[in-house]
Amino acid sequence: QVQLVESGGGLVQAGGSLRLSCAASGRTFSDYAMGWFRQAPGKDREFVAAISRNSAASYYANSVKGRFTISRDNAKNTVYLQMNSLKPEDTAVYYCAADRNLGVVAAFWASWGQGTQVTVSS
Repeated sequence: QVQLVESGGGLVQAGGSLRLSCAASGRTFSDYAMGWFRQAPGKDREFVAAISRNSAASYYANSVKGRFTISRDNAKNTVYLQMNSLKPEDTAVYYCAADRNLGVVAAFWASWGQGTQVTVSS
């Protein structure tokens, strides 16, 4: 349905910032809720943030609330994750996801990108 490609990951020191981008293909990007998830080695994929179709509502995991901001530009078919005050525990592969409905359970999202590595050093 929709193809997703993440970018913007890299290595950053604790306290630094990164902005992740996820470019989507397809004719109906605005029909999809968008989300960000992350997965550290040996751990389950966990919810990070999500945004509704028209940006009317945003949701965040408690672990990132106040530090991360999700946004989208429907004209550019792109969703962003601005990550500030990064901590070593934020180190993970970050994935963007798309679905007709918004939720916090990874298994319920229909489309996924390939992931981008974020590494935060102490």
